Amino acid sequence: MTEFAILLAGPIEPTDRLLQRVAKRRVIAADAGMRHAGPLGVVPELWVGDFDSAPPTTGHLRAVERLSFSRDKDQTDGEIAIETAIERGAKSLLLVGALGGPRSDHAFAHLVLALRYAEAGFAVELFDGREEGHPLRPGVPRQLVLAAGTPFSILKFTDLSGLSIAGAAYPLEGIDLPFTSILTQSNEALGPITIRIEAGRAILLAQSAPDEAGSIK
Repeated sequence: MTEFAILLAGPIEPTDRLLQRVAKRRVIAADAGMRHAGPLGVVPELWVGDFDSAPPTTGHLRAVERLSFSRDKDQTDGEIAIETAIERGAKSLLLVGALGGPRSDHAFAHLVLALRYAEAGFAVELFDGREEGHPLRPGVPRQLVLAAGTPFSILKFTDLSGLSIAGAAYPLEGIDLPFTSILTQSNEALGPITIRIEAGRAILLAQSAPDEAGSIK
């Protein structure tokens, strides 16, 4: 099985859609991300990190295998969890609890990691039950089925070339945007949307209504 969910420390809402997505995957928890195991109804096959923010465990979760690291390391706990999943055969990565939370730098790091592994050829998504993120690959259209009125944004990490947005209240066709532009903030889906970039790095971030039926193609 090559589909993995990585439990990270950010907040989640255990909606039916999130529960269904995680239930189909092997699970690795990164440090404080273990607190999501109970609400999601999963038992991770491994728990990694320096455990400086690890929650207490009870019952069957106490038996989860641990892989401990020093706090003086050059990787984040989330990065270690992702690398470990890849070592165990991961081809698809669902990052759960990657967005929001008390540490904005952690959320930023998770977005960067999502871009890194997507560029390396892995299928990467971020989903916490409230928001979902999808790295955009140059030259590969991204289609997202959303309910009409769903807000979404394109978060840029570089200048973008050839950006097109279809199916939205504010469509675009093949435009170039500098990194400093906020033109792609707070668009609105009219239904299914299609995003395409020709060059650059960006992530599509969409809101999810509780238990909204959505899918990626």
